[in-house]
Amino acid sequence: MDRRLTPATDRVALRGSGIARDGITEGRPMRVSAPVADLLRAPGGARDRQLLHGADVTLIEERDGWGFVQAAADGYCGWIVLSALTDERPAITHLVMAAATHLYSTADFKRPEQGSLPMGARLAVTGTEGRFARLAGGTFVPLQHISDHPAEDPVEVALRLIGTPYLWGGNSRWGIDCSGLAQAALHGAGIACPGDSDLQRDAFPVTDTIQRGDLLFWPGHVALALDPATMIHATAWTMSVITEDIAAAIARIDAAGDGLFLGARRPRLDDRIAFP
Repeated sequence: MDRRLTPATDRVALRGSGIARDGITEGRPMRVSAPVADLLRAPGGARDRQLLHGADVTLIEERDGWGFVQAAADGYCGWIVLSALTDERPAITHLVMAAATHLYSTADFKRPEQGSLPMGARLAVTGTEGRFARLAGGTFVPLQHISDHPAEDPVEVALRLIGTPYLWGGNSRWGIDCSGLAQAALHGAGIACPGDSDLQRDAFPVTDTIQRGDLLFWPGHVALALDPATMIHATAWTMSVITEDIAAAIARIDAAGDGLFLGARRPRLDDRIAFP
């Protein structure tokens, strides 16, 4: 079993998973309350991915201030600090679609910001006041930065993150990796997408041609085609999100010994996730 998608620790398994453990649990529905929270492979261990504000999870086990969870959006499992979770789950209505946004105590952009949220954060909007949306927690966010419907083009979503610093396992404007960028782009368009590049490669059908929106793969790396000749990706080569000529990237990555180009896959535009 792939540990990333296995809803069980060494002690407890989620009921219905078919996994035998001494403890079986129904799980507890929770939601990420922090702007961004690391999803770790062990308590205090290495980061696999990140979960964003408003992400729904099932809490499977608690241990010494950590919780083992499964993310609702893509099934990814891991450990998250319990202080980043809440059991308050008002109805989600909107998604942050700008690269990032600020939270305010009142509907006034001249007031000091109360915090920040990245693209992909899920919000419970309870009303509007001028150019701001009021959130269930009482803070306000600019209406221009949020949406209650998916983008039509995942590439356009990815382009909003140009210049974002590279971060292994990152999923936000404050740091993102190649598979995090691909998932952010597709999720922003309401298209289902796994969390890691190998899972993404397995999820989508092969295409012999390259068109806008296709995913391009190397061993351990993924990019998103802007057109048949150009791509966008988060790369440790520049430690940032950049656009690059596809042919030049294939030659550069091959010359560096990082592996041959594995071809393109085409996301299924009819495979939708709940939005937001």
